[in-house]
Amino acid sequence: MPEARSQIVGLRYFNVFGPQEHHKGKMASIFYQLYNQINETGKAHLFKGEGGYGDGEQRRDFVYVKDVVNVNLWFFENNGPSGIYNCGTGVSHTYNEAATAVIKAMGKGEIAYRDFPTALIGKYQNYTQADRTHLEEAGYDLGFHNLDDAVKEYVDFLNAGGYFEYGK
Repeated sequence: MPEARSQIVGLRYFNVFGPQEHHKGKMASIFYQLYNQINETGKAHLFKGEGGYGDGEQRRDFVYVKDVVNVNLWFFENNGPSGIYNCGTGVSHTYNEAATAVIKAMGKGEIAYRDFPTALIGKYQNYTQADRTHLEEAGYDLGFHNLDDAVKEYVDFLNAGGYFEYGK
Protein backbone atom coordinates (compact mmCIF):
# COMPACT_ATOMS: atom_id res chain seq x y z
CA MET A 1 0.00 0.00 0.00
CA PRO A 2 1.83 3.07 -1.20
CA GLU A 3 -0.20 5.43 1.01
CA ALA A 4 0.42 3.47 4.23
CA ARG A 5 2.80 5.08 6.69
CA SER A 6 3.31 2.03 8.86
CA GLN A 7 4.55 -1.45 8.24
CA ILE A 8 1.86 -3.90 7.08
CA VAL A 9 2.83 -7.56 7.09
CA GLY A 10 0.64 -10.56 6.40
CA LEU A 11 1.98 -14.04 7.15
CA ARG A 12 0.62 -17.23 5.62
CA TYR A 13 1.18 -19.88 8.27
CA PHE A 14 1.79 -23.41 7.09
CA ASN A 15 1.27 -26.43 9.40
CA VAL A 16 2.18 -24.96 12.78
CA PHE A 17 2.84 -27.24 15.74
CA GLY A 18 4.11 -26.83 19.27
CA PRO A 19 3.22 -25.87 22.83
CA GLN A 20 -0.20 -24.56 23.83
CA GLU A 21 -2.35 -26.36 21.27
CA HIS A 22 -4.02 -28.75 23.72
CA HIS A 23 -7.31 -26.78 23.50
CA LYS A 24 -7.64 -27.30 19.72
CA GLY A 25 -9.10 -30.81 19.89
CA LYS A 26 -9.35 -32.44 16.44
CA MET A 27 -7.68 -29.39 14.89
CA ALA A 28 -4.48 -29.80 16.90
CA SER A 29 -1.35 -30.63 14.93
CA ILE A 30 -0.57 -34.15 13.77
CA PHE A 31 2.28 -34.21 16.29
CA TYR A 32 -0.04 -33.60 19.22
CA GLN A 33 -2.50 -36.18 17.90
CA LEU A 34 0.20 -38.80 17.28
CA TYR A 35 1.67 -38.25 20.74
CA ASN A 36 -1.72 -38.93 22.31
CA GLN A 37 -2.47 -41.89 20.02
CA ILE A 38 0.84 -43.55 20.87
CA ASN A 39 0.27 -43.03 24.59
CA GLU A 40 -3.25 -44.46 24.34
CA THR A 41 -2.81 -47.31 21.82
CA GLY A 42 0.92 -47.69 21.12
CA LYS A 43 0.24 -46.81 17.48
CA ALA A 44 0.52 -43.72 15.30
CA HIS A 45 -2.49 -43.87 12.98
CA LEU A 46 -1.96 -42.45 9.48
CA PHE A 47 -4.10 -42.46 6.34
CA LYS A 48 -3.58 -45.08 3.70
CA GLY A 49 -2.61 -43.78 0.28
CA GLU A 50 -4.98 -41.86 -1.97
CA GLY A 51 -4.69 -39.57 -4.98
CA GLY A 52 -1.36 -40.97 -6.17
CA TYR A 53 0.27 -40.91 -2.72
CA GLY A 54 1.34 -44.06 -0.87
CA ASP A 55 0.39 -44.94 2.69
CA GLY A 56 1.41 -42.05 4.95
CA GLU A 57 3.16 -40.30 2.07
CA GLN A 58 0.98 -37.18 2.00
CA ARG A 59 3.28 -34.21 2.60
CA ARG A 60 3.16 -31.05 4.68
CA ASP A 61 5.44 -28.14 5.44
CA PHE A 62 5.47 -28.48 9.23
CA VAL A 63 6.69 -25.35 11.02
CA TYR A 64 7.53 -25.20 14.73
CA VAL A 65 5.67 -22.48 16.63
CA LYS A 66 8.99 -21.06 17.89
CA ASP A 67 9.94 -20.37 14.27
CA VAL A 68 6.60 -18.64 13.69
CA VAL A 69 7.36 -16.43 16.70
CA ASN A 70 10.84 -15.70 15.32
CA VAL A 71 9.43 -14.60 11.95
CA ASN A 72 6.85 -12.34 13.63
CA LEU A 73 9.43 -10.78 15.94
CA TRP A 74 11.92 -10.34 13.11
CA PHE A 75 9.45 -8.19 11.16
CA PHE A 76 8.61 -6.20 14.28
CA GLU A 77 12.21 -5.66 15.39
CA ASN A 78 13.68 -5.04 11.93
CA ASN A 79 10.84 -3.05 10.42
CA GLY A 80 10.91 -5.51 7.53
CA PRO A 81 9.26 -4.40 4.33
CA SER A 82 5.48 -4.51 4.10
CA GLY A 83 4.04 -7.44 2.18
CA ILE A 84 2.56 -10.89 2.38
CA TYR A 85 4.98 -13.68 3.25
CA ASN A 86 4.87 -17.44 3.57
CA CYS A 87 5.74 -18.57 7.08
CA GLY A 88 6.93 -22.14 6.56
CA THR A 89 10.19 -24.03 6.41
CA GLY A 90 10.26 -24.46 2.65
CA VAL A 91 10.59 -28.23 3.14
CA SER A 92 7.75 -30.72 2.99
CA HIS A 93 7.82 -33.90 5.07
CA THR A 94 5.65 -36.98 4.80
CA TYR A 95 3.31 -38.02 7.56
CA ASN A 96 5.49 -41.13 7.82
CA GLU A 97 8.43 -38.86 8.65
CA ALA A 98 6.29 -36.98 11.18
CA ALA A 99 5.20 -40.21 12.87
CA THR A 100 8.75 -41.56 12.86
CA ALA A 101 9.99 -38.35 14.54
CA VAL A 102 7.34 -38.68 17.28
CA ILE A 103 8.07 -42.39 17.79
CA LYS A 104 11.80 -41.66 18.02
CA ALA A 105 11.26 -38.80 20.48
CA MET A 106 8.92 -40.91 22.64
CA GLY A 107 11.05 -44.03 22.44
CA LYS A 108 8.00 -46.17 21.69
CA GLY A 109 5.20 -46.78 19.21
CA GLU A 110 4.68 -47.99 15.68
CA ILE A 111 2.86 -46.77 12.59
CA ALA A 112 -0.53 -48.20 11.59
CA TYR A 113 -2.51 -47.19 8.52
CA ARG A 114 -6.25 -46.62 8.41
CA ASP A 115 -8.55 -46.25 5.44
CA PHE A 116 -8.63 -42.84 3.82
CA PRO A 117 -11.97 -41.21 4.76
CA THR A 118 -14.40 -41.31 1.84
CA ALA A 119 -15.65 -37.83 2.74
CA LEU A 120 -12.17 -36.38 2.10
CA ILE A 121 -11.55 -37.92 -1.33
CA GLY A 122 -11.05 -35.11 -3.80
CA LYS A 123 -11.05 -32.50 -1.01
CA TYR A 124 -7.85 -33.37 0.83
CA GLN A 125 -4.69 -31.37 0.25
CA ASN A 126 -1.98 -34.00 -0.22
CA TYR A 127 0.97 -31.61 -0.46
CA THR A 128 2.02 -28.27 1.02
CA GLN A 129 5.39 -26.55 0.92
CA ALA A 130 6.12 -22.88 1.53
CA ASP A 131 8.05 -20.87 -1.01
CA ARG A 132 10.33 -18.79 1.24
CA THR A 133 11.83 -16.70 -1.57
CA HIS A 134 9.92 -13.52 -0.69
CA LEU A 135 10.64 -13.95 3.04
CA GLU A 136 14.36 -14.35 2.40
CA GLU A 137 14.38 -11.39 -0.03
CA ALA A 138 12.92 -9.31 2.81
CA GLY A 139 16.05 -10.20 4.81
CA TYR A 140 14.83 -12.95 7.13
CA ASP A 141 17.81 -15.19 7.79
CA LEU A 142 17.21 -16.80 11.19
CA GLY A 143 16.42 -20.20 9.72
CA PHE A 144 14.01 -22.85 10.97
CA HIS A 145 14.27 -25.76 13.38
CA ASN A 146 15.14 -29.21 12.08
CA LEU A 147 11.97 -31.36 12.24
CA ASP A 148 13.45 -34.07 14.49
CA ASP A 149 14.87 -31.52 16.93
CA ALA A 150 11.61 -29.56 17.09
CA VAL A 151 9.53 -32.71 17.60
CA LYS A 152 11.88 -33.93 20.35
CA GLU A 153 11.60 -30.60 22.15
CA TYR A 154 7.81 -30.66 21.77
CA VAL A 155 7.50 -34.26 23.01
CA ASP A 156 9.65 -33.36 26.03
CA PHE A 157 7.30 -30.43 26.68
CA LEU A 158 4.25 -32.71 26.43
CA ASN A 159 5.89 -35.23 28.74
CA ALA A 160 6.36 -32.43 31.29
CA GLY A 161 2.63 -31.65 31.37
CA GLY A 162 1.91 -30.18 27.96
CA TYR A 163 1.02 -26.59 28.68
CA PHE A 164 2.22 -23.44 30.36
CA GLU A 165 0.36 -22.19 33.38
CA TYR A 166 -0.22 -18.46 33.09
CA GLY A 167 1.05 -16.33 35.92
CA LYS A 168 3.74 -18.79 36.99
